[in-house]
Amino acid sequence: MAGTLVPFDMATLLDSDEAISEYLSQVLADGDTDELLRALGHVARARGMAQVSRDSGLGRASLYKTFAPGAKPRFDTVVKVMRALGIQLRTQVTHG
Repeated sequence: MAGTLVPFDMATLLDSDEAISEYLSQVLADGDTDELLRALGHVARARGMAQVSRDSGLGRASLYKTFAPGAKPRFDTVVKVMRALGIQLRTQVTHG
């Protein structure tokens, strides 16, 4: 008898600040902006889209569109979501 595959949901693994930080650090290191948007969507779902909507001032429908595949959200929208999630980007200049 064949087993049933359960859809993988990344949001279920993002259950702590440390897990979220590590996940986003890896995504940023890869440098893929589409993947970063997907990752922020996973984090938003893990934290609760309704709460992120309230904290960012963006509607829930707008948030779902922001993180839909192929979306090209405005940078200020991404920054609002990051602030609502408590995510800070830090810079480090390297010479090489």
